[in-house]
Amino acid sequence: MSKLSGITPSGHVHLGNHLGAVRRWAREGGADDLYFVADLHGMTTPHNPAKLRSLAREQLAVLIAAGIDPERVFVQSDLARELGALTWVLECTCNYGEAARMIQFKEKSKGQAGVRLSLLTYPALMAADILLQGADEVPVGEDQRQHVELTRTLAKRFNGTYGEVFTIPRAVLPPAGARVKDLADPTRKMSKSARDAVGVVFVLDEPDQIRRKIRRAVTDGGSVPVHAPETRPGMANLLEILAACRGGSPADLAEEFSSYGAVKDAVADAVIEELRPLRSRAVALLDDVAELDRVRKAGAERARERGSHRLDAALRMIGAAASIGDQSGHSHGRMTS
Repeated sequence: MSKLSGITPSGHVHLGNHLGAVRRWAREGGADDLYFVADLHGMTTPHNPAKLRSLAREQLAVLIAAGIDPERVFVQSDLARELGALTWVLECTCNYGEAARMIQFKEKSKGQAGVRLSLLTYPALMAADILLQGADEVPVGEDQRQHVELTRTLAKRFNGTYGEVFTIPRAVLPPAGARVKDLADPTRKMSKSARDAVGVVFVLDEPDQIRRKIRRAVTDGGSVPVHAPETRPGMANLLEILAACRGGSPADLAEEFSSYGAVKDAVADAVIEELRPLRSRAVALLDDVAELDRVRKAGAERARERGSHRLDAALRMIGAAASIGDQSGHSHGRMTS
């Protein structure tokens, strides 16, 4: 049983990404699970190419530094030829109405002038990500579940029309992780793309930066710490971060402190210690360009080899004359997921 998860380099990796997903991937990922930096997905809206490239490298380094096996991590654009070919196959399998009905397309294109076509066809690329690797399960939030359902539809349609090639994946809700809120506005999630980073703790922030951000965190009326998410979301957010880093329940932790300042100091200490080894390893990788390139290439080769026979079969069955692998000189393994 294999899983596939991705993270889009729309900004620097933050504490919420780490506590909610990346740390779990490192601790619980199976030998056949794959994790990728979805940089191609970051091109559906206007972006800075140099920044996107830099963020992709940074995210790769963070995933590896978090403890994920380098062989199970890759950057999406390193498989651009394979994914491009399979995306076209799936676009030729998908109906326009199916793509246009995607809720994310409707929401992101609403009121926008000059919407990129890739925003409409993005679900076909996501389907290619999943089907190329033969993933059985795709952990996603509710906002992406519809895309996985479309992937299932396209896989079944292709298999029924041309022949059995693709595993039929299913969407699964990941285990509940820490839901870290913005320190400056605890009514919203911490986000990589937040316009104002004052409330966002990034995993590569210096310890002094982390402490300053947490000390400035918005708190609520009252002086005695309590865990009351509905009435005191700012303090609840800090206690939940502390619980995610130290263990224990937010309500029990609240009883250890007599002031908001003491909570902030404890949270800062816990977050700094939680991120210290990850930051150290990630910075070392980013400084060692040759080593990061080596592990990136190895991860891409494994992902390419794992999916090559599916792409070959899909192209052959739909009527293409030659496979991407034959044209680019890649040798084809016969690995299965």
